[in-house]
Amino acid sequence: MARSSIIQREKKRENLTEKFSAKRQLIKNKLKKDDLSFEEASQLRKQLQKLPLNSLPIRRRKRCSLTGRPRGVYRKFALGRSKLRKAAMRGDIPGLTKASW
Repeated sequence: MARSSIIQREKKRENLTEKFSAKRQLIKNKLKKDDLSFEEASQLRKQLQKLPLNSLPIRRRKRCSLTGRPRGVYRKFALGRSKLRKAAMRGDIPGLTKASW
């Protein structure tokens, strides 16, 4: 299981992403306009740079919802590979069966 501090850090990043997403999108839309002068564009870029780095969606990491494991996480189920296997064996995930041939 991942340390609780790392899981809390990811939750903080998620909250910051949600908080600043509208502001970030507004600035990016203004930057896409063709009739901007160089000074206006540089001013908008400075505003974009002043936003917290942890508010960037790319800095978030997909983690297992049960254990917090960062690797081997299936997006569709939000579970790590080992927890997904155990849940599938118990029959907790409908439609998911072990392959056999």
